[in-house]
Amino acid sequence: MMAGNFEMPTFPESYWRDYQLPIFNKLTEDQTYDVAIVGGGITGITTGYLLAKEGVKVAIVEAGRILTGTTGHTTAKITAQHNIIYDELINHFGEEKARLYYDANHAALNFIRKTIQTHNIDCDYSDQDAIIYATTDQGKDKLEKEAKAYQKLGITSTTVNSLLLDIDIQNGLVMHNQGQFHPLKYLHKLVQLFVEAGGTIYENTAAMDIDDGEHPQVMLRNGKKINCDYIIAASHFPFCDKKGLYFARMYVERAYILAVKTKKLFPGGMYISADTPTRSLRFTPMNGEELVLISGEGHKTGQGIDTLKHYQALEQFGDQVLGIEKYLYRWSAQDMYTLDKVPYVGSILENQPRVLIATGYRKWGITNGTAAAMLLKDTILDKVNPYKDLYSPHRFHADPDIKKFISTNLDVAKNLIKGKLEFIPNHPEDLEADEGSPVVVNGQRAGAYRDQDGKLHIVDTTCTHLGCEVEWNHGERTWDCPCHGSRYSIDGEVIDGPAVKPLAKIELD
Repeated sequence: MMAGNFEMPTFPESYWRDYQLPIFNKLTEDQTYDVAIVGGGITGITTGYLLAKEGVKVAIVEAGRILTGTTGHTTAKITAQHNIIYDELINHFGEEKARLYYDANHAALNFIRKTIQTHNIDCDYSDQDAIIYATTDQGKDKLEKEAKAYQKLGITSTTVNSLLLDIDIQNGLVMHNQGQFHPLKYLHKLVQLFVEAGGTIYENTAAMDIDDGEHPQVMLRNGKKINCDYIIAASHFPFCDKKGLYFARMYVERAYILAVKTKKLFPGGMYISADTPTRSLRFTPMNGEELVLISGEGHKTGQGIDTLKHYQALEQFGDQVLGIEKYLYRWSAQDMYTLDKVPYVGSILENQPRVLIATGYRKWGITNGTAAAMLLKDTILDKVNPYKDLYSPHRFHADPDIKKFISTNLDVAKNLIKGKLEFIPNHPEDLEADEGSPVVVNGQRAGAYRDQDGKLHIVDTTCTHLGCEVEWNHGERTWDCPCHGSRYSIDGEVIDGPAVKPLAKIELD
């Protein structure tokens, strides 16, 4: 069993990064483009590709390597079945907009399929059924309501009472003819097509802020800037989130993934549980064999139990259902949630049409991110798009927006206060090899990690975004903010935003 043995390769040495992408130079001089896209994930790459095809001069800017963030951590399901969502959307938005959400994601699936066929992209694509299943009475009731929502919206589906897996279920709901693929093989081709169409990519180029106006500018960490007609913030959590108070209108969750070889043959399909904690299964081909991806265990970033326990829970589930022969990879993912679970795609402020955002994909970034790219392209080219109002960042619905806004920000306030008042019993000298913890240094809260060689890495634990205190993530060996999801390396470098500045390093006297 894996418990206590977590030395298997982790991202970026995991399965997705076995497929290498080209390296692009960082921006070192001021530049001018029609459109600057901040964020080199699926939305940024797809939007750039679509605009460059139309003759628009586009630059994509990424703080690190492209496709190594949320897109690189995906389980790569291409589906409009986003767990249980359509009954909720009908209740909050009405049938018309719930159907629009399905149509947008179904259109994204068809776009990906057509792009793969048109360019003959070898990306391990296969059609698969997507199945939600329930193992409890509560899950059964939710799934029955979801099946009725499918009927109201005209979504083709099948209900089942058993699976081809060793899981006893109450009921199941199947959305047929969905898909899965290797995301980097697919996006590698889009990167190639984007560059061939005249697009430019700058890696290791961190955006810090924007100067908005009729001709906005992206301000970079190295002091340089990009002048442009439009800015698209597609960096998962908008780096310019204080405009529009997006930090108060979203929250961040983490989930965990194991890639394993199983003793039992995987029957095909993509499975996800209606019950919590979430359990998700699908297969992926690799070197002539099939790996099974086991994922789930979602929780708010920087909160909850020791993160290693989430991997252990997935291990136990996978071994019960399929038998685990060999562990190959593990990694975690980070996802943004909006207040009503529908992404924000459009102008960052109602009076600022030249700065656009795309965020809040809620674990379903492959289709939502592609749909966002199609909408962003139409917005910049001044074309009609039927999903503009649905995804508008300026929409507001009293239910659930007010309730979720209050609960989300009460949680932030609780963690802000907790971090400031927390009693810290540890000191740096107390740590053993490969151990991290909040510590006291010179009478102040700090964060320390002692690596395998015995070297201490000490940082100020005050998040540079809005001042919450970060917590130690044992599973990934990172410092995570429980308020808005920023994550930092053991030396304080930003791994995930919204923070753009690193944690301060601390030297012992």
